[in-house]
Amino acid sequence: MEITEVRVFPVNEEKLKAYVTITLDDCFVIRDLKVIHGNTGLFIAMPAKRRKDGTFKDIAHPLNTETRERMERTILAQYEREVNKGAVPRPTGTDPHDG
Repeated sequence: MEITEVRVFPVNEEKLKAYVTITLDDCFVIRDLKVIHGNTGLFIAMPAKRRKDGTFKDIAHPLNTETRERMERTILAQYEREVNKGAVPRPTGTDPHDG
């Protein structure tokens, strides 16, 4: 199984940094993964549904650590590319806040 597409939708919230949609083997889509900024850095939260008792249960998730780590590396790499797209440094003197 390969992740053949990663689409990142950044958001500007304290902990939630982006929603993510991935495509597996060009034929299966998983939506609503989340990039979360936790105590130890960024991690991926799987799509989940709130249960009647208020807890959350993952709807889709990897069955082993190796797959989870591979997914996380791929998704976070694309997240970094997406976030850095708009982070082009301005030439000196063009920022109105420069003194």
